[in-house]
Amino acid sequence: MVQRYAREEMAKNWTQYARYKAWLDVELAVVKAWNKLGLIPDDDAKKILDNADFSVERIDEIEAITKHDLIAFTTSVSEFLGDESRWFHYGMTSSDTVDTAVALQMRDSLKIIIKDVKILMKSVKKRAKEHKYTLMVGRSHGIHGEPITFGLVLAIWYEELKRHLKNLKETYKVINVGQISGAMGNFAHAPIELEEIACKELGLTSAPVSNQVIQRDRYARLATSLALLASSIEKFAVQIRHMQRTEVYEAEEFFAKGQKGSSAMPHKRNPILTENITGLARTIRSFATPAMENVALWHERDISHSSNERFWLPDSFITTDFMLHRMNNVIANLTVMPQNMMKNLNLTGGLVFSQRVLLELPKAGVSREDAYKIVQRNAMKVWQKIQKGKAPVNKKGESLYLKYLLSDKELRSKLTQEQIKECFNYDYYTKNVDKIFKRVF
Repeated sequence: MVQRYAREEMAKNWTQYARYKAWLDVELAVVKAWNKLGLIPDDDAKKILDNADFSVERIDEIEAITKHDLIAFTTSVSEFLGDESRWFHYGMTSSDTVDTAVALQMRDSLKIIIKDVKILMKSVKKRAKEHKYTLMVGRSHGIHGEPITFGLVLAIWYEELKRHLKNLKETYKVINVGQISGAMGNFAHAPIELEEIACKELGLTSAPVSNQVIQRDRYARLATSLALLASSIEKFAVQIRHMQRTEVYEAEEFFAKGQKGSSAMPHKRNPILTENITGLARTIRSFATPAMENVALWHERDISHSSNERFWLPDSFITTDFMLHRMNNVIANLTVMPQNMMKNLNLTGGLVFSQRVLLELPKAGVSREDAYKIVQRNAMKVWQKIQKGKAPVNKKGESLYLKYLLSDKELRSKLTQEQIKECFNYDYYTKNVDKIFKRVF
């Protein structure tokens, strides 16, 4: 756990104390179940429920001798009890306690992640509606394509987050599973009813069948869900990083008073938050590999999964939680510059309208091949000007591309001046924004 990226709400779920507290919750749920089934007398059950406790320091001391953390835990708890301690951990194996407890930790942590995603979605939705009609250039291959709006960019992000939210809710059901099935999972030493009662007490679903562990495909589902979520958040971050480039400068992370961008260059305003998010996303994705490799344990169990789960489970939740809050801060406070977006949209002197002109020519009886030649040859003239460092507009600010098109005799024989000029109307590209927003929001 890197404290720099740990928020208290999430981190507290993964402390050593929290781990042992979850173990104790499971053990006490089993005591209640045995009592209900008539094995543990009421007096003994009450004493255990009232007095059972543990000491993290004492567990460490005992484990140094036993080399077994669960036995160290049960020994520590027994020191808070009397003769009734004989019923503690009765009929159970270590993984019954550990895996069922981890389900509690994963469940509570995933609730926080789901809440985080909802908060981020709210911020994205707000900014999307704010910039519903804010024109900007759409890019493919990093090259100017056609006019879009920044609101549409954010609408795509919102829809993507909706898919992740749905996936996380489904994943919640997959990992919210416990087992009290005993060694090898055969229920030889405890009835199935014990598991059902204990899991219900804990708010978990009973695993329909288990061996000595909860099957790790459930954990892998969690790891890959968080990795996919992280990948989308990085996607948003990368686009913002590009938009903050000096040559683009369409949006910028909020730059606070007193903030410094460089120890050497006082003018710098760097996209440090989104760069940080990119790095964190790489880390979260890396956890998916050990989680998937843990699926193939030997026979009914081995402990090859145990060591890496002590890393990736807490760190994946803690890092994802931090990343989501950071991205929410970026979106909520993002400085958007519509004037620069429009400036960039006009940077190529109207070339972004080429497809519109192309699509008008077949209506006038021109083949697509001939239409493409007419439109492209005039576009290439503009690119040649740009390559030589010349502005793609004349001194009056008029589009060179429009000028070249209007001067093309072959084109003018098919389209009127008014028809060509109409192709340069931005409203054409925003006419369906309302319908798209209705589908998304």
